Amino acid sequence: MAKTSRFDELLRTVTRDVVEHPRDLTRHYAERFKISRVAANKYIQRLETEGWIARSGPSTHPVFSPGYKRCIARLYPLTGLEEHIVWENDFKPYLSMPSNVQSIASHGFTEMVNNAIDHSSGKSVFVFTSQDEAALWIIVSDDGVGIFAKITSALNLPDMRQTLFELSKGKLTTDPSKHTGEGVFFTSRMFDSFEISANGLQYNHEVNSSHDCFQEASGIFSEGTTVYMRIALNSTRTTAEVYAQFTEAPEDYDFSKTVVPMRLARFGNEQLVSRSQAKRLIARFDRFRTVILDFSEIQEIGQAFADELFRVYSSSHPNVELLPKNMTEQVKKMWLRAIAPRMA
Repeated sequence: MAKTSRFDELLRTVTRDVVEHPRDLTRHYAERFKISRVAANKYIQRLETEGWIARSGPSTHPVFSPGYKRCIARLYPLTGLEEHIVWENDFKPYLSMPSNVQSIASHGFTEMVNNAIDHSSGKSVFVFTSQDEAALWIIVSDDGVGIFAKITSALNLPDMRQTLFELSKGKLTTDPSKHTGEGVFFTSRMFDSFEISANGLQYNHEVNSSHDCFQEASGIFSEGTTVYMRIALNSTRTTAEVYAQFTEAPEDYDFSKTVVPMRLARFGNEQLVSRSQAKRLIARFDRFRTVILDFSEIQEIGQAFADELFRVYSSSHPNVELLPKNMTEQVKKMWLRAIAPRMA
């Protein structure tokens, strides 16, 4: 592993350093690294040039403050950790963003750190935030068993890849007594980009894409779960706006509607043709009142699959409304054929 340069080491703490040492930053770095004040000042000049710090006041007695670039990184033991205290004390004071973005950042940060505390079965969590003039990044990485392996085992799912599909629906939790299962789902919809890497798999949601996606991918850590979140600082999105997308009416605060990307129901190159595939798909649909089935990228489905989904399931669950969209002509024919007996 390459040795970390002194400047790289500075970047990990510069935002906190400049807040805590606005008038004696040069002396602080000289003492910390046991270097001359001249050498320390060269580092400060580079930090200023690259936008990490800003200078004001007289040249002989400058006052430093955080620049448009910010960076805070901390490693915590999970035992006894409280996510809201970590956010309020160690991260929020050092970041600068509009109130709506701050609310989203607070939500995502605390939800993902809490998941590491309650679900990871790990010992520690690394939290990293960074911002520049355009965007904020948050990374939360634990050393636990990995979210996909944990959910697969706890819910007795046949394949870890089904866990990613279930995450895309929402209301997925291994501990319903403590969690609603809404944290990952809503957080993924609040940020411009949201990604989970664990157990050799990767789940991703992009705000400009109508689809969630998953793929096999190796993360930067050999174990545990790593969550990446990014949001533009000029985003106008609000937490209330995101919640409203998945409720039935303004006065309804229940998470009652979800969008299911049907292409995630396929494993590998398989086609959606069987009743067993439909049964795998409809797991936990009964937790919602409205399920929007997005058939984008699905060219065709089998008669048995359509019958199990649109006739059998709908007949036995009349309180769950299934709304297909983005259907090809073939998919639409299978849907109409399945619902015909109910329409007669």
